[in-house]
Amino acid sequence: MGTDLHELLRTLKVWDPETTELPSFDPATAPEEPLTLFTQWFARAAAAGQSEPHTMSLATADPDGTPDVRIVMLHGADAQGWAFATHAGSRKGRQLAARPYAALGFYWPVQGRQVRVRGPVSAAPAAEGRADLHARSTGALAAALTGRQSEVLGSAQELARASEEAWERAQRQPDAPVPSWTLYRVRPQEVEFFQGDERRRHVRLVYRRSEQGWARELLWP
Repeated sequence: MGTDLHELLRTLKVWDPETTELPSFDPATAPEEPLTLFTQWFARAAAAGQSEPHTMSLATADPDGTPDVRIVMLHGADAQGWAFATHAGSRKGRQLAARPYAALGFYWPVQGRQVRVRGPVSAAPAAEGRADLHARSTGALAAALTGRQSEVLGSAQELARASEEAWERAQRQPDAPVPSWTLYRVRPQEVEFFQGDERRRHVRLVYRRSEQGWARELLWP
């Protein structure tokens, strides 16, 4: 007997008090710029047991404007922007070359919190990309060395062979170069913080960049 998707969806609970303790959020106490608040929320999500809080949705668009989205890992956030990395020739790399704008989405359900980031994207200098990659695990380097991201794969066996060769090289040569590997930064023009509420009185605080700095506004949920 097959699964009834709609029936299953109706049985699922959002922010069940038995498993989720939603924190309070008073936007009047929020800092003047979004990076500080993001860092606070990120640390609290990790402390609350949120698995993989550094994963995020990355939305881009192709040359025709058709949107695309996938899950990637946050590589850092500072005054220069929110960072992630990929091959320049991957689908997202090609999309960013054609349309250098992106949106990021973080969701930490353990606390009913979301953060959304939007802005232009730029590639970091190659030396920064190399340093970022070689500071990571052997597995990360092996994955980068496997390469050919987003290309058509002939068979699982072909991937297995390429992966084994990449792992062997990564272990033997931990500073192996990967010329296509690129560190990208989203320079935020807008950052929204969403705090869920059991009674659906969600708090939405948005920061918008201006010539004078950051302007803050509340949004209806």
